[in-house]
Amino acid sequence: MEAHGSGLRRVLLLSFCVAGIWAAYIYQGVLQETLSTKKFGEDGKRFEHLAFLNLAQNVVCLVWSYIMIKLWSIGGSGGAPWWTYWSAGITNTIGPAMGIEALKYISYPAQVLAKSSKMIPVMLMGSLVYGIRYTLPEYLCTFLVAGGVSMFALLKTSSKTISKLAHPNAPLGYGLCFLNLAFDGFTNATQDSITARYPKTNAWDIMMGMNSWGTIYNLVYMFGLPRGSGFEAVQFCKQHPEAAWDILMYCLCGAVGQNFIFLTISRFGSLANTTITTTRKFVSIVVSSVLSGNPLSSKQWGCVSMVFGGLSYQIYLKWRKLQRVQKKKKT
Repeated sequence: MEAHGSGLRRVLLLSFCVAGIWAAYIYQGVLQETLSTKKFGEDGKRFEHLAFLNLAQNVVCLVWSYIMIKLWSIGGSGGAPWWTYWSAGITNTIGPAMGIEALKYISYPAQVLAKSSKMIPVMLMGSLVYGIRYTLPEYLCTFLVAGGVSMFALLKTSSKTISKLAHPNAPLGYGLCFLNLAFDGFTNATQDSITARYPKTNAWDIMMGMNSWGTIYNLVYMFGLPRGSGFEAVQFCKQHPEAAWDILMYCLCGAVGQNFIFLTISRFGSLANTTITTTRKFVSIVVSSVLSGNPLSSKQWGCVSMVFGGLSYQIYLKWRKLQRVQKKKKT
């Protein structure tokens, strides 16, 4: 009876995590798309300063992580010093900025698909630079994802979707997405290196360190450089309070979503988190197509299914590998 109650609690907790991640990031995607395509106010102006979203997100997540550390007293436990994140902070500033800027040139569903193909640069770097050999099923996953993204990019986008973009330019948009993935790869590798050197580093230490440097870099970029558009972004928000509210909600969704991701990884492992976030991306595309007026053709839906088929197969392969490792430990 006790085991049954414990199992039920785990199911309820997992459902809570799924609902939290989906709600936070799907709504954040809707807000991101709104801020990149909507014309605000009577003058019908677009919010052109999308890099400002990264600065706002950094500030909110920095404050959030500081509160969490103080609230739960989990700081000061021998974790990595904040200055060790300076290099990862650079790539974590440039990468997401490119991903957001891509929304000026391609639709939100196209951006989500392109950013879902993270395994492609990872496998290319692994095989070409480090000589890693991958299995046939792993290559099949990559082929499905790469093929799906490529065909989606080549298919004609609806005129309704193109009319909502600030500066339609598919090659530039996809190029920015793949650069985003490259910078994300360096960021993840650097974070892994830091946690290996400082094993007592927890998720909130990482969040605070990364966002401290992100805030510094983005403040310099937005307000310190001659071509920085920080003051224009602030002025736009003053003139269009609706945009300011959307930006605040966008940032809060990111901070809350991080909470649920950390909870999922700590209680159920990274594989469960990968599964939840992958399905969330598919739902985001459906929501964008239905609610935000980005109609996809049957061929484009075929490409979307191809990409997420490859991602789902990759998750299954990871699950199989995890099962084998656990079986070896038992024996």
